Amino acid sequence: MAGRPLHALLLPPAAGPGRLLAALAAALDGSGPAILPLDPRLPPARVADLLHAFSPQVVEKAEGAERWHPATLIRTPAGSGTELPPGTAVVIATSGSTGESKGVQLSAAALLHSARASLRRIGASPGDRWLCPLPTSHIAGLGILVRSLVAGTVPVVTSRLDRSGPDLGAFGCRYTSLVPTQLRRLLDAGADLAAFGAILVGGAAVPASLLAAAAAAGARVVTTYGMSETCGGCVYDGVPLDGVSVRTGADGRIRIAGPVLFSGYRNRPDLTAAVLDDGWFVTSDVGHLGADGRLAVRGRADEMINTGGEKVAPAEVAAILEGCPGVREAAVFGAPDAQWGERVTAAVVPTDPAAPPRLTDLQAAVRQRMPAHAAPRALILVPAMPLLPSGKPDVAALRDLSDERGLN
Repeated sequence: MAGRPLHALLLPPAAGPGRLLAALAAALDGSGPAILPLDPRLPPARVADLLHAFSPQVVEKAEGAERWHPATLIRTPAGSGTELPPGTAVVIATSGSTGESKGVQLSAAALLHSARASLRRIGASPGDRWLCPLPTSHIAGLGILVRSLVAGTVPVVTSRLDRSGPDLGAFGCRYTSLVPTQLRRLLDAGADLAAFGAILVGGAAVPASLLAAAAAAGARVVTTYGMSETCGGCVYDGVPLDGVSVRTGADGRIRIAGPVLFSGYRNRPDLTAAVLDDGWFVTSDVGHLGADGRLAVRGRADEMINTGGEKVAPAEVAAILEGCPGVREAAVFGAPDAQWGERVTAAVVPTDPAAPPRLTDLQAAVRQRMPAHAAPRALILVPAMPLLPSGKPDVAALRDLSDERGLN
């Protein structure tokens, strides 16, 4: 209903899963308020910004609930308001890695369709349990909770996976969802990935070498593509879930339609109008549909590197680098360059810090499969890849590191 209240949930991981699951169930069946899950570990100033932007009526914390009142009045775009669209169950805050955070409004119908289509696609049965090692304040983690409710189970929520070689079978879970970095670390730790019937992996491009290593370890990995605005992954191994349609425009932008779409951005009708086109969500990603109808994602349009007038997709270069000897993880970004406009820069976590890969070898590997302008012109070696809460590489931190080392 239009006047449905919105409750922000600031629940710590150790105490929050049970309360969050109950609140989510009530939000989905309409017996409770819509929810805005937030990470209580965020800096207080960041939490305050999100509360101001999304204007919940109540804030729930581990110690109790209280009415929320903004300290100051905030101007919002013309036409915005505090009422939620009918049927809204959840508002998810995007990570804001490329700009201001947006509150994605998701209906119960969209979330439930997504969960049911996902369970059908991977062949899950009622009663199959899920392991949730992802933040439940992001759509990937929340999606695990929704699938669990649909499956009639209680998920196992863990804040991190032990890197020392965990016995994943001890969790008693049939399915899980990971980001590529988590999958790589579990492989390095010798984890028994065959304990799962399927592992959904998304949030970033998955290198072919990582998929091959996972398969060799007995894992069934399903790559997923999607975002908060589509209730998370809506394309599995390049094929849209039931009811979902995908196409690409002349500009290469990926467009998505179907029952999993969001209903708009909280308090931002201007941003909503900018990305919805006659029932299609125009994503920030570019890609193409193959002859077999499978979607291939090149990367974000706003992350494309323009070097000497040539466009380079960072994810494509990073995938090649991660298949090179001596490379454990890689990320690629554009750094300012007086001559070329942007310089293709690679950040690499070496397999052996004492014998890191050489830039010339990495360049040669890229030139074997891509045009010469796509080869990295600079290399940063890092002991561990800086990550955003969503599990994606923190490109802003890598750019800062590049500045500090005088590479720009």
